[in-house]
Amino acid sequence: MPVCFWASLTRRTIFTPRAVSVFSTSLQSQAPITRKFSTMAPRSTKRKASAAPAAKANGSKKAKTTDYDDELREPHHAADIAEKHGIVLRDYYPPEMSNTRARAYAEEALHRPMENLVIAQRETSEAMKKAAKGEAVAHWFKTDLRCADNTSLALAAQKAKELNVPLLCFYLVSPQDFKAHLRSPVRVDFILRTLKILKDDLAKLDIPLYIETVEERAKIPARVLELLDSWGCNHLCANLEYEVDELRRETKLLRLLAGKNKSFEAVHDTCVVPPGQLRSGTGNQYAVYTPWYRSWMAHIHSNLDLLELHDVPPKNPASVRKAFMKIFDCEIPAAPKGKELSAEEKKRFHSLWPCGEHEAKARLDKFCEERVGEYSEQRNIPSHNGTSSLSIHLASGTISARTCVRTARDRNKTKKLDGGLDGIKVWISEVAWRDFYRHVLVRWPHVCMNKPYKPDYADIEWSYDTDHFKAWCEGKTGFPIVDAAMRQLNHTGYMHNRCRMIVASFLSKDLLIDWRMGEKYFMEHLADGDFSSNNGGWGFSASVGVDPQPYFRIFNPLRQSERFDPQGEYIREWVPELKDFDNKEIHDPYNRGAGDKAKKNGYPKAIVEHSECRTRALAAYKAAVA
Repeated sequence: MPVCFWASLTRRTIFTPRAVSVFSTSLQSQAPITRKFSTMAPRSTKRKASAAPAAKANGSKKAKTTDYDDELREPHHAADIAEKHGIVLRDYYPPEMSNTRARAYAEEALHRPMENLVIAQRETSEAMKKAAKGEAVAHWFKTDLRCADNTSLALAAQKAKELNVPLLCFYLVSPQDFKAHLRSPVRVDFILRTLKILKDDLAKLDIPLYIETVEERAKIPARVLELLDSWGCNHLCANLEYEVDELRRETKLLRLLAGKNKSFEAVHDTCVVPPGQLRSGTGNQYAVYTPWYRSWMAHIHSNLDLLELHDVPPKNPASVRKAFMKIFDCEIPAAPKGKELSAEEKKRFHSLWPCGEHEAKARLDKFCEERVGEYSEQRNIPSHNGTSSLSIHLASGTISARTCVRTARDRNKTKKLDGGLDGIKVWISEVAWRDFYRHVLVRWPHVCMNKPYKPDYADIEWSYDTDHFKAWCEGKTGFPIVDAAMRQLNHTGYMHNRCRMIVASFLSKDLLIDWRMGEKYFMEHLADGDFSSNNGGWGFSASVGVDPQPYFRIFNPLRQSERFDPQGEYIREWVPELKDFDNKEIHDPYNRGAGDKAKKNGYPKAIVEHSECRTRALAAYKAAVA
């Protein structure tokens, strides 16, 4: 099942190709190929979409036509519905794209954002070679808020040493990005608290961390250039983020800096194996996890340097404090408007989610010492503390996936990722899901643009019943396991992974509500909200993504409850109305003789009947792909 919604180490003195730049050999495989637009007509759907030009009789593809170009620019015929229900945020994005355009990305008829970044690097490489030494080298922190095992930070430190100049760091708070990317207030608070710890850690190394709020995200590239100019920096390093907005921003920044004879090196860091390095026997990106994971393991076994960890950067000269005093003295900004926490929420979330890389490493070590051996047996039981609780740290980059895999592997009986203790093997395979979904994001970027991996599923006739959606959000559906999970999310900013699958299946199949509304709600409330993992998990549960649960397999919430919470411990913790019910009644009080008691305690009846919903969902999915 996918992660949905979640020793003495070799010192490096030089960088492997993975760390030299984003444009290393591994990414050349993603370079543009000769383009021909798909002429395959889409399968008819209940919501009729206009077809692409018909194929020639001999099966060859036609050259692109003006009509097809126009069709690519047309929005989806139900785009207004997506806008009405807040799925597409029109303040920041165009209307939902057509299925034809999504297929064009899938069939490589359109350049993907990563390809455009590669093109920009090729076209600016000579200009970047002209970058002068400058007075400093800069590292841009984003979702990599740590000093240890940070690829770009280590690269910037090495470059600063080679040029005999100091290392400077900065982080830009972008309120519009927080809003556009649905960052939850608890996640924003975690980031800001982590920045304080990171700033203090860097200060001990005489490395400044400058933090500034940039109100308009479109102005970020220009502001980066202004900051570099003000510090006399001609060399910038940053770790890549694979979402569409970020890749496009980096492409724009690359060209902007090259035009000023400045060097910008964006490097792979968040994945253990960078996107583009794993190919199936046909030469394509894997869309199914199991063969992808076998390839992922084999690639690491053949390239052990992928699990080598970077050191913390060395100290700057003490004179840097005087030269860059204003940077050292900057303050951590408050949460942007709309992302604030109340005093009570701050107290609660600060207790639940201690921040910073030292906390992350301590959690990892404790998990490996105390619980990883039983992980394969305990990971699906929501009432047990059987998981690592590292998802918030992986999402914010206070620990790297490399560190997690390396630490677990080094505690195993073998250096093979598919050998030794079952708990360690299974946990590493769960961490690998993060890589998988990022690889998917790079290859099929339309999943980052409010489209399902399978474009036909955009034509499912969803219900947008606001009462049902409200009941789901508040944990008042009358299905105890669903309600317990939603209440856990609303109170803690976290939900156990098994429960994420249960509630996602319930929303998309029992209630037949557009899965993107649930995906959005998760991101707006999760402390560990991570786009690719959250999107991949919803795609699995709603049967619209890569390697999905087949649409005709629909979770029965009662069976899931009895299987994974047999004693009702999880339900009792989060649904106090049912805390005094016995182990049989608690899963379905109204149908097991405890309806009067449940009603008296204020617990609602089920808002739908599962068997009827199953029949309705099967018909809707079948109609969309017929």
